[in-house]
Amino acid sequence: RWLVPRLHPMHASSAPVSPSAATPLSAPASPAFIYLASQSPRRLQLLQQWGVQCELLLPAASEDAEALEAVLPGEAPRSYVQRVTRLKLDASLARLSQRGLPPAPVLCADTTVALGRRILGKPATADEARAMLASLSGQRHRVMTAVAVGCLPDQAGEPARIWTGLSESWVTFAPMSEREVQAYVDSGEPMGKAGAYGIQGLAALWISRISGSHSGIMGLPAFETAQVLRQAGIPIL
Repeated sequence: RWLVPRLHPMHASSAPVSPSAATPLSAPASPAFIYLASQSPRRLQLLQQWGVQCELLLPAASEDAEALEAVLPGEAPRSYVQRVTRLKLDASLARLSQRGLPPAPVLCADTTVALGRRILGKPATADEARAMLASLSGQRHRVMTAVAVGCLPDQAGEPARIWTGLSESWVTFAPMSEREVQAYVDSGEPMGKAGAYGIQGLAALWISRISGSHSGIMGLPAFETAQVLRQAGIPIL
């Protein structure tokens, strides 16, 4: 079932989904849809594939969304991806309130590629993409995706509520020659993607093994996302 959104302007482990300390045990009444606060077409495609009705809640031109993804000195990859996801959710809930849109849960996610403790973000240039791919060539690395769903306080006095989950997977790249790296960079696919690759595209030609969540490596882990959505009162199957 495919739904068209309306636009508003790995050894693998899976961390348990956890509500915030202020989250009540009871779930809210089942809403008709959620807001997806992400510009990733892959996340939108996955939600549609799972039958989740969603509307996009994207930053205004005046918002510096990229600034939220800055890495703190010495920050561990797992801490980083969870912190950034929470920052994205806070900004999105504020956006929802400021725009006076109909209330509904908001979903945010962030994906981080880590080679050891080194965080590989989105390459800003082709040279950065080549360097990232060269470092991943012939190596095994982690891909972590954190997901968070939040609701604003309602008129009945219910406080803001947040549910979070984390997926960790391992990906192994076969060795890539300089020519292969260059050809992949020339395809344009690495740009805008953490670690300079997308497993759903041409990069899969060099991925020899994965352990964990394929959808999590794509950018939205099915299991953890279903858990947080169900806790937020969104029916899935």
